Amino acid sequence: MDILEKVRNLHIADYNYELPDERIAKHPLAHREQCKVLMYKDNAIEEHIFHEVPLLLPSDALLIYNNTRVINARLRFRKSTGSQIEIFCLEPVEPCDYQLIFQTTSSCTWLCLVGNSKRWKSGELTQQVAVGGTSVTVRATRGERRGNAFEISFTWDDNDVTFASLLEAMGEIPIPPYLNRSTEKSDLIDYQTVYSHIDGSVAAPTAGLHFTDEVLAECDSRGIERRELTLHVGAGTFQPVKSDNIGDHAMHTEFISVPRDLLAELAITNRPVIAVGTTSVRTLESLYYVGQILETNPNATEEELQVTQWMPYTTPCAISVQKALQNIVDYLDRHGASNYLGSTQLMIAPGFTYRIVKGMITNFHQPQSTLLLLVAAFVGNDNWRRLYDYALEHDFRFLSYGDACLFL
Repeated sequence: MDILEKVRNLHIADYNYELPDERIAKHPLAHREQCKVLMYKDNAIEEHIFHEVPLLLPSDALLIYNNTRVINARLRFRKSTGSQIEIFCLEPVEPCDYQLIFQTTSSCTWLCLVGNSKRWKSGELTQQVAVGGTSVTVRATRGERRGNAFEISFTWDDNDVTFASLLEAMGEIPIPPYLNRSTEKSDLIDYQTVYSHIDGSVAAPTAGLHFTDEVLAECDSRGIERRELTLHVGAGTFQPVKSDNIGDHAMHTEFISVPRDLLAELAITNRPVIAVGTTSVRTLESLYYVGQILETNPNATEEELQVTQWMPYTTPCAISVQKALQNIVDYLDRHGASNYLGSTQLMIAPGFTYRIVKGMITNFHQPQSTLLLLVAAFVGNDNWRRLYDYALEHDFRFLSYGDACLFL
């Protein structure tokens, strides 16, 4: 049986565990850096407090985190009949660039999930919104269906108002559904990392929520270098694996952006790369396969450079990591680009070989999730359960607002 067949035949039931509701953190600690950390290194488990992380990391580490910022992606409209329609913005359609769509005035189109869609077959939804003291009329029109989502066109009657301003005024931060509560005012701060500044995510890269400015400053004082990349987290991050085997699960696609300078540094560095969060892990590990494509097709189009779900298990790894990364740098230089912009559908599961990431900071993930598969691939298929059993027995808090893990 080849590696792809073995991975596709993994049973998701083997990655299940009992997670009592009381172990799911509904809110973060008042001081986020005071959460616990389960550290796993050299087959040993240790407990620490998150503010100790700069002391636990290798002093020559290269710490890489996701600078994406969560947008107020959940919009609520009410029909004249009284029915409430919830629109959840997933990704831009027209214009299809994140930066451009937030700057648009008068109109734009998004791919959206629609709550209570059976009560909205046609016609416009209208809402009055106060933006900077001005009343703006916002209209939403439902377009074609794409899977379980719809193209929604938004128009508004003030050319001085951007779509970013509209989201700030009328939208809500879309906290994870497993918190089983409404968004609260505190989530506006709690559900953003202190270093977030690139709008586009509909879910936070939650491993970064534990960092404070003080912890980052301590990393600096210890000589730990810090770098940023961008992966806009989609709603698919919460999508459970519903098939018996993971081979029947379609991995969601997400947009990534990596600075050319970071790629050039990664191509030559001897520093151990520590990724903050599974989004940073997926971005970094996807880069190797982009470089692989460019090795045989240096003039590949943007569509040809997309990292597909099973690529790591079907692509002969014939070049070094350094060569793969240098291929991307050369590609950007030929095109006069300062960032690599692409997309990834990468599935990381036991059987995957990590090529760039040497350590990760992450949270405790949901049972039977692709994020748990990613962790199992890193710590070993036999170890993830030992770590999670330990956490459950020692009062660790789980999921987005819970405690952290440090795997080295």
